[in-house]
Amino acid sequence: MIFSDKKILTSIDNGKIVIEPFSRECLGTNSYDVHLGKYLAMYKGRVLDAKKHNDIEEVIIPEEGYIIAPGVLYLGVTQEYTETHNSVPFLEGKSSVGRLGIDIHATAGKGDVGFCNHWTLEISCVQPVRIYAGMPIGQLIYFAVEGDIENYYNKKKSAKYNKRTDRPVESMMWKNKF
Repeated sequence: MIFSDKKILTSIDNGKIVIEPFSRECLGTNSYDVHLGKYLAMYKGRVLDAKKHNDIEEVIIPEEGYIIAPGVLYLGVTQEYTETHNSVPFLEGKSSVGRLGIDIHATAGKGDVGFCNHWTLEISCVQPVRIYAGMPIGQLIYFAVEGDIENYYNKKKSAKYNKRTDRPVESMMWKNKF
């Protein structure tokens, strides 16, 4: 079951959902709009290795915007810091962003109960597009969880993305054992 606007507000009031900064204007019927932060990152290497740490270079999106290009994976970040303690958050791109040919996540649209951080976005596009810090980029949708939770993400020792940051975080696949 998807949370309604009233259920999202109730969860914010009781601390089960945290959104910072929160703006009532960003609350939809059953979602909350999030915005692109000012930091973008790109991998330095052309070939990435899943068993090794791949370095990134970071840019700050200037006021006049930044043109993203096809064939490059950009790591962006939401302006909003979020916590979710009673539901499963899903991040989907806004339709207006999709209509510009921008995808905001390659595979990682679902968060875990207990995720507490800014969201790293996996941004790609089909043609060059100028993007801006602060532009609406996605929407968070919250799904109810049935049953008790034993393993909150923010309490897992093996969680790789628990360190709070307002900057994009590169893949930590290399920390897995395979």
